[in-house]
Amino acid sequence: MKCRAGCGACCIEPSISSPLPGMPEGKPAGVRCVQLTVDNRCALFGRPERPAVCERFSATPALCGNCRDEALARLARLERETG
Repeated sequence: MKCRAGCGACCIEPSISSPLPGMPEGKPAGVRCVQLTVDNRCALFGRPERPAVCERFSATPALCGNCRDEALARLARLERETG
């Protein structure tokens, strides 16, 4: 599945332990990444500064559901279950 344009759920719900540009300590779960634009797109997409963890994320129906709200809820639940 392709990422939904303007979703951004994967840049909000999961925690990221590796440093990111603008977030040298990583990103806590449920906190919007500073690289997420106002229209919910990754400002680092396709750039060498984009963290490997972000590059490896793959949108799937199981993770992202049928809409942005489902993606936010599913990723938040996964974060709670694995945190």
